[in-house]
Amino acid sequence: MKRDGQKIVGVVAWDYQIAQIADRAGADIVSVGDSVGVNLWGHSNPLEVTLEEMILVCKAVRRGTKRALVSCDFPFGPLQEGADSAVRAAIRIIKEAGADMVKLDGAADFPEAVTAVVRAGIPVFAQFGITPQTSMQHGAQGTSKMTAKLVADAKRLEEAGASLIDFTHSGPVAGPAVAGAVSIPVIGGLGGGPWLDGRMRMVHAAIGYAASAIESRTESYANVARITLDALTAYAGDVRAGRQIRGGTPVKPAS
Repeated sequence: MKRDGQKIVGVVAWDYQIAQIADRAGADIVSVGDSVGVNLWGHSNPLEVTLEEMILVCKAVRRGTKRALVSCDFPFGPLQEGADSAVRAAIRIIKEAGADMVKLDGAADFPEAVTAVVRAGIPVFAQFGITPQTSMQHGAQGTSKMTAKLVADAKRLEEAGASLIDFTHSGPVAGPAVAGAVSIPVIGGLGGGPWLDGRMRMVHAAIGYAASAIESRTESYANVARITLDALTAYAGDVRAGRQIRGGTPVKPAS
């Protein structure tokens, strides 16, 4: 798709129903993100998610995805513990959850683990990008030096065997420089743009699913939370008024 100039559509999903819809909508990649912990289960910290939880969620997404590639995030831990640990976790995700590839956050710091996973026959979706800390660190050096470092990181990930790069907070300067420097696709979510080979978007954010979207003024493609609130309020009103609920099976009076 990159060679042909076709933009890659990536979404983040965590459940069977959304996976089916995203697949039908034409998503090219469905990424099972470790953001599930905070956004779906209410964890206070994204580091709380375990490998077992990621496998469980990925199984559901895999069942709902027939056409798109399925990627599954590593939780915090296996990558940081070393290449052997990363390979063991990757094998479990592929074998038990049915993912097509594994996504490694902060992969630029662990190129040896990327290579080890690839050598095990498992494609790697490698994430890296700009954080507030790196922005401050390189602020005095200027944008050109930061871009040069990011290009070098991307090339190192390609050489390590990564199939795909998730470049977060790329921006219109570093983004096209990185995308043009490597032959593998570079896509991105937060801080991305049309200068990349494609985009990633969390489905629940795109459709306004979270409860916080009810009062949100942020632009999205829908506001499912508000629709859901209105629907459940109407349902509660019918129950309290003694009316038959919509879609309910009417009870026939006894003869």
